[in-house]
Amino acid sequence: MQPPHAFPSFTGIRAVTLDLDDTLWPIWPTIARAERVLLEWMHAHAPATAQALQDTTAVRAVRTEIVQLRPDLAHDLSALRRESIRLALGRAGDDTALAETAFDVFFAERQRVDLFDDALPALEFLASRWPLVALSNGTADVHAVGLGRFFHASVSAHLVGVAKPDPRIFALAAEAAGVPAASVLHVGDDARLDACAARDAGMHAVWLNRGGVDWPHEGAVPPATVASLAQLCQELAKG
Repeated sequence: MQPPHAFPSFTGIRAVTLDLDDTLWPIWPTIARAERVLLEWMHAHAPATAQALQDTTAVRAVRTEIVQLRPDLAHDLSALRRESIRLALGRAGDDTALAETAFDVFFAERQRVDLFDDALPALEFLASRWPLVALSNGTADVHAVGLGRFFHASVSAHLVGVAKPDPRIFALAAEAAGVPAASVLHVGDDARLDACAARDAGMHAVWLNRGGVDWPHEGAVPPATVASLAQLCQELAKG
């Protein structure tokens, strides 16, 4: 692992933007559970489709095909999921009109998340000091997951039409916070989509590296890096 870099003081920060999936909670256990609930629903309402989607390989194959067929939906994970369901229903001979209800079943379960242990204390710390804006390519709703009280605003790719690393979504988040991009600190787990993209958009950035992996981008100077949200708060508290 690369040696840690000195944590900057970040003077002049007037707002914080925060990634959600894999920053506040692990996303893949959430998705896996939501897909299981969806499959159970399909066994009752679209049995042929349920049979066709028994294993994750088949599910991923349908998803990959939709991504290729609908590049216009690349920013909208909800639409991609809905159209994947529609495609699977049609191919299995089930009623494609069930896609909307089936997606609602998946989406409701997707909002049930298991927070990392340091998430709530970090949200309390950050929200008490700065306007906090959720900034995500995913489809989690901070109000639906029970965290809305901490956030000044929420900017989601599927709602605004662009996704990270596009600088426009960072600009929208800064606008939602009511401050210039240069006065925003962005925190997220993805080295490219969060750390590099935020800096390219004119923000400050902290890379949340829970796994202790090496900085993956040769030629790009690593940002300030923390192993946990608890460490982030400790560093920011130093001023």
